[in-house]
Amino acid sequence: MLRIEKLNQCYGESHTLWDVDLAVPQGRCTCLMGRNGVGKTTLLNGVMGLLPIQSGRILLAESDITRRAADRRAALGVGYVPQGRQIFPLLTVAENLSIGLTTGRQKLKKIPELVFELFPVLGQMLGRLGGDLSGGQQQQLAIGRALVLQPSLLLLDEPTEGIQPNIVQEIGAIVRRLCAELGMTVLLVEQKLHFARAVADRFAIMDRGRVVVEEEIERLDDRMIQQYLTV
Repeated sequence: MLRIEKLNQCYGESHTLWDVDLAVPQGRCTCLMGRNGVGKTTLLNGVMGLLPIQSGRILLAESDITRRAADRRAALGVGYVPQGRQIFPLLTVAENLSIGLTTGRQKLKKIPELVFELFPVLGQMLGRLGGDLSGGQQQQLAIGRALVLQPSLLLLDEPTEGIQPNIVQEIGAIVRRLCAELGMTVLLVEQKLHFARAVADRFAIMDRGRVVVEEEIERLDDRMIQQYLTV
């Protein structure tokens, strides 16, 4: 589904991504792991088209999207839930969700019922301002907003950050369902090992701007954790 080849990215004089290669298979959840500052969010922003890429290629279902604008990538089926959620606090839940209607692949006229099936609380709070929701509810709203696009590829940047445990469990179950039942492909950035092991099929570890390990999640062992993930 998603293939990244020899990707390089720089902030001014700082070289942040170094020849990154990564494969994200169709219908599976791949967890991108690594310590803070190794380039995980930068890579997701590059895939979404929010950062310019110096060299390399990003292929979505064999189509080269490396130079496509972010809105065109959304129209091609890439949904993004950024770190910190970034909902619009002064817009209602309904307005936050409706933003994606004209951007997605099918230009829908109304919010898909799937969003309310997965997140019933959003259907109960359509008239509430996004800023009045709890952290967990805002995260559900951010994911729901991305799902309005009906993406084939969903990028999730630390969706459990600052979220109460019961919502974390719900989000994990929803990610598994999106992959298993809808065939959606998920690239997940996550620090919590227990969540990654429960949700992901595969993992990739980044270190100093490079992907240094890429394996099935069952192969994540104590040596890798100590070398690349322990603070």
